[in-house]
Amino acid sequence: MTSEISISVAKRTEAGALTALRSAVAQDMTRRFGEGHWSAQPTRTEVVRQLRASQVLVARRDDEILGTVRLMRASFPADIDTRAFTPVAEAFYVLGLAVAPHCRGAGIGRQLMEAAKEAARARGAQALWLDAYEHRAGAGDFYLKCGFRMVGRTNLRDLPLLWFEWLAAG
Repeated sequence: MTSEISISVAKRTEAGALTALRSAVAQDMTRRFGEGHWSAQPTRTEVVRQLRASQVLVARRDDEILGTVRLMRASFPADIDTRAFTPVAEAFYVLGLAVAPHCRGAGIGRQLMEAAKEAARARGAQALWLDAYEHRAGAGDFYLKCGFRMVGRTNLRDLPLLWFEWLAAG
């Protein structure tokens, strides 16, 4: 009998497992779509820094981490035009959604996105914002299925991206 997937906040002691997961996803993306921005593999130091600077959620079955997503308070450099997003008092930016290659299509990404929405609501945010590659490697269709809407396009440092948002009700 297969145990259920649980989602919780990552612990700093899980930095090595998160690094391995994200590296496996980058390698799989490169195999499927060729070299690209998605090919970058994180270092453990980078993952530790992200654990300190953001809320990192993990999906796990028993002791195995199967997926992850990060939430950061939304803030942008002045040179990025964010007028496509709905103005709200508090928004979080979704980063680093990754699901282990052997678990793709099992609903883990969707569960992580639902958990991200719950975490945003719990922290008083009215919106989640994110970007996706404007490329066949991008997850735009997935985000639409998760209740996000596309609000714009940008070209950030020669990287074509689509912007998406989800607005919390009431």
